Amino acid sequence: MRVYSMTGYASVQSQSVAGAPSAQAGAAPAGRLGIEIRSVNSRFLDLSLRLPDELRASEPALRELLTARLKRGKVEVRAAIEMEKSAGVAAPSFALLQKLQHTQTLVLETLPQAAQLTVADVLRLAGTESQGTQDWSGEVISLARLALESLTGARAREGERLAHMLLEHIGHLRGLAVQAEPLVPQVVEQQRLRFVEKWREAMTLSAGGVTPEAAQDRALTEATAFAIRIDVAEELTRLKAHLDELESLIRKGGEIGKRLDFLIQELHREANTMGSKSAALPLTRISVDMKVLIEQMREQVQNIE
Repeated sequence: MRVYSMTGYASVQSQSVAGAPSAQAGAAPAGRLGIEIRSVNSRFLDLSLRLPDELRASEPALRELLTARLKRGKVEVRAAIEMEKSAGVAAPSFALLQKLQHTQTLVLETLPQAAQLTVADVLRLAGTESQGTQDWSGEVISLARLALESLTGARAREGERLAHMLLEHIGHLRGLAVQAEPLVPQVVEQQRLRFVEKWREAMTLSAGGVTPEAAQDRALTEATAFAIRIDVAEELTRLKAHLDELESLIRKGGEIGKRLDFLIQELHREANTMGSKSAALPLTRISVDMKVLIEQMREQVQNIE
């Protein structure tokens, strides 16, 4: 399966479609339907549909279509209908003229001072009537499917790029872990020699009050306690296990965003513990480099579905 990003954009438009012809006016002005989908990261699926009045009845079908394909992300869908301007003037139908005359008669009976309809008013209402006759219910669903296919492709391409970057970071983290492994025994040995030297100095100052064997045993005890405090072998083991799981999930694909986010938190915890146990500058630098890489991975993982 592929890795999908939650970030994507798609925009599609239909071909011009002529409205239904009237008995006296001929074909209504042609219209064009456009759908735009924007998607960004979110913990859950958050749909926002902005539709013109002509498409309100299609909102439930659009939501069903989107939720069947998208699992996470803040998704905004915009639809718009653009009516092409007619070269001539849309003539009103006979039915519309009768309706306007009847309505005007009723209004004037109640409001004698009201102005009568002008030719311009009639032509404007005729244009509104021609636009309202077109049915977009079938067109909007088929066009939304095309937009969703385009959005899915964009999210897949972005997801592939993110997966590639995450795998590169995993490789770098493994390299840093390999560098850290031999540092701890070296630091422990250096500290053991330092403890022995200090106890020799203390024995000299005590004028023979402490035997060499006792001084060496005490130094070794202190060195052992120090080695336990700075031992990061367990952290490195867990870090490698988390990296293996991360790589396995990325190569498997699917809806892995939340699991990746959890593993990134665990990686950050292990790198922090290594830094707090560090007793040598090289190990501190490795811990810092690890945390920088993990933070970059966190930003990338937050965009994965």
